[in-house]
Amino acid sequence: MEKFETIAVRTQMERSQHLEHSTPVYLTSSYVFEDAEDMRASFSEEKERNIYSRFTNPNTSEFVDKIAKMEGAETGYAFATGMAAVFSTLAALLNSGDHVVSARSVFGSTHGLFTKYFPKWNISHSYFNVNEVDKIESLVKPETKILFAETPTNPGVDILDLERLGEIAKKHSLILIIDNCFATPYLQNPIKFGADLVIHSATKLIDGQGRVLGGVTVGNPDLIREIYLFSRNTGPALSPFNAWVLSKSLETLAVRLDKHCENALKVAEFLEKEPNAENVKYPFLKSHPQYEIAKKQMKLGGNIISFEIKGGIEAGRIFIDSVKLCSRSANLGDTRSIVTHPASTTHSKLSEEDQLEAGITPGLVRVSVGLEHVDDIIADLKQALNSL
Repeated sequence: MEKFETIAVRTQMERSQHLEHSTPVYLTSSYVFEDAEDMRASFSEEKERNIYSRFTNPNTSEFVDKIAKMEGAETGYAFATGMAAVFSTLAALLNSGDHVVSARSVFGSTHGLFTKYFPKWNISHSYFNVNEVDKIESLVKPETKILFAETPTNPGVDILDLERLGEIAKKHSLILIIDNCFATPYLQNPIKFGADLVIHSATKLIDGQGRVLGGVTVGNPDLIREIYLFSRNTGPALSPFNAWVLSKSLETLAVRLDKHCENALKVAEFLEKEPNAENVKYPFLKSHPQYEIAKKQMKLGGNIISFEIKGGIEAGRIFIDSVKLCSRSANLGDTRSIVTHPASTTHSKLSEEDQLEAGITPGLVRVSVGLEHVDDIIADLKQALNSL
């Protein structure tokens, strides 16, 4: 079996008559047919071929094929954004009256789906805290269909035990869906631990340079078929150009992640010694509450660190205003280091109570460690902390 790096570089569509070395961009909305019978057979799915780029496109197919191979999945579908992937995956599989059990620590927009939009369609949910995995089974109802989680979580960088989640899902015949955005297929493969579907916001580390939006879901072919049919009709498809960019980005994912993780560990170790930083969380720090679980299921610790600023929300704002090298942005997984204050930005729509229950304290800061020289990253964080 080919290694990860080889799959990333060498998985590509068949060459055209021009024998190009690098995959071309197929900027076309539609495709032509040889005759009426070809058209009929194609629309009836007797033939596997491109019909319309809202359904499939050579570039999106190449991107999905790579991610599926990297994750150990059979197939998948690509979306315009990570949240399009989350929404379409859940909406395709849930019916009125269904129930979802989810980790409480999820991305703010995912929380919005569970609390604001799905209730309109009579879809309910129950949350469990990241340190209460043993309570999941008590939340399962006859109408529960899906078990959903992120790991590592956004923005608290908590770790959930994928093997345990897989056992619970199998025992109760639930569909286990894991948002693997922070880890990427290079660092973690949830399907090995029992996940049925894996979701990525390709906007983040998969792109890695803050250029394009994208999302993808891979996994069980029967479930992907439902997601494909839903998406074919509702239209959240990934653009061919973005798919081309993301497929090329995957060629360097391994080498980028190795350096991201190396830098992040050094930054986390620095922050642990800083007097103005508290509760530093990074999966491969031995002080992380789920360090042993992280070591079991992740290759490296990723590039995201969370910590608390002494002084709460106002101190958090001063720190954000004081950085000089690091970018102030809501994105993550970029070549450039980014600092974010979730309580006032990415998770600001949550109530104060919901923020605290999700582990988002007023002084929490999320750092997406980039590819600059680590000494320069540390120097910038140090001078910003010294400004408090």
